[in-house]
Amino acid sequence: MPHRIVVTPEARDQIDHLYRYIATAAQDADTALRFVDRLLDHIATLAEFPQRGTPREDIRPGLRTIPWQRRATVAYVIEERDVVIVGVFYAGRDMDALLREE
Repeated sequence: MPHRIVVTPEARDQIDHLYRYIATAAQDADTALRFVDRLLDHIATLAEFPQRGTPREDIRPGLRTIPWQRRATVAYVIEERDVVIVGVFYAGRDMDALLREE
């Protein structure tokens, strides 16, 4: 049975910020929406294959990451039946420091 994807409020805020950033930079909300939709589709694939991410125990116990389009990294933890998205980091944001702060 597939896992359920749970997006934390912090990760949702990061996705929303990414949308606004792209919409402003591209001056096109449709471009930003397509980008975020593809990102969310990528995240949804974790429901079937959550173990495929890279373990990052050096940052936080149970943390895993997967890259997306060479500029984004999705950070998550696997719980019993859930994949909990704890962050979406784009274009060089210091994921290590931000996740250690929490």
